[in-house]
Amino acid sequence: MMLRLLCGLLLSLSISAADAAVRVKDIANLKGVRENQILGYGLVIGLKGTGDTLRNAPFTEQSLQSMLDNMGINIRGTSLRTRNVAAVVVTADLPPFVAGGSRIDVAISSLGDASSLLGGTLVMTQLRGADGETYAVAQGAIAVGGYNVEGAAQTLSQGVATAGRIPNGALIEREVKGRFSEMESLILELKNPDFVTATRIMDAINAHGNGRYQKVVAFERDYRTIVLSRPRGTSPVRFIAEIEELLVEPDTPARVVVDERTGTVVIGRNVQISTVAVTHGNLSVRITEAPIVSQPNPFARGETKVVPQTFIEANEPGAKIAILRGADLQRLVRGLNQIGLKPQGIIAILQAIKAAGALQAELVIQ
Repeated sequence: MMLRLLCGLLLSLSISAADAAVRVKDIANLKGVRENQILGYGLVIGLKGTGDTLRNAPFTEQSLQSMLDNMGINIRGTSLRTRNVAAVVVTADLPPFVAGGSRIDVAISSLGDASSLLGGTLVMTQLRGADGETYAVAQGAIAVGGYNVEGAAQTLSQGVATAGRIPNGALIEREVKGRFSEMESLILELKNPDFVTATRIMDAINAHGNGRYQKVVAFERDYRTIVLSRPRGTSPVRFIAEIEELLVEPDTPARVVVDERTGTVVIGRNVQISTVAVTHGNLSVRITEAPIVSQPNPFARGETKVVPQTFIEANEPGAKIAILRGADLQRLVRGLNQIGLKPQGIIAILQAIKAAGALQAELVIQ
């Protein structure tokens, strides 16, 4: 039933080419326009006794002492026992061409043995890039989606209480070098490289260019990249915006994806199976132990003993045989449903069909 519903959804999405058309911006990215990852180490304060145990997390104690030293408070040699502080790692994605003074979201994750960050506030933390430069500074109250409540004999928790986010919690201090208008070349990179898809994108862009600019503006380099030639007098932003709105039907390879852990089977639209006959049956054996007590008759010599008694039952349900002709996805699904199998049985059949050389598709097992 699950396979029927899943493949029925795939069929409904692929009824016509118009329904399968997507925007260029959803299947290709502009080379060089990407995010950069930044991170930092900081302290969260204001916790209600759910912070790090300083003896188990000495880095938290050292960080707390260093922060207080910078504020002119000397506590060196003092044994700290606070449980309202937690060491955290702060991560964020720096958007491309972001300007100084903008704000971005940051993610907070506990580094020590804190049980919850609920109600905490992140102290000013510098976020650095791979080059070691500081690009943003984060600070603010943390929004935690989970909770963790502990009692003397019971613990109640939901979600992850040791991680959270600060919306607009980081302030951009340094801009990434380079501007969009200064890019020497405009190159589209496909997210799923394919020769047919690259050709269709190039044809759609050139059809638009011939109608609007009376010239060819796209040239394929390989199955992954397409080079764009911006017409004179057109801003790069408007030129890319027009191209990203063009509709293209991407080509997908024939592929079957199987997840044995969850029993999920996803079959692509172009999957075909050569004519094969398939049968599938399961042999189940059940062994039941029912010991009985053997007791001698009255006034008879003997001992009371426990005598083992075993019942063995074997059952092999009648297996159905079906002929699969994979001319299209609908017939393939109909043939698999005739056998009446569960997802695990369908996975076993697909693996056997692939081993027999009848599955004309790539089988991906996760």
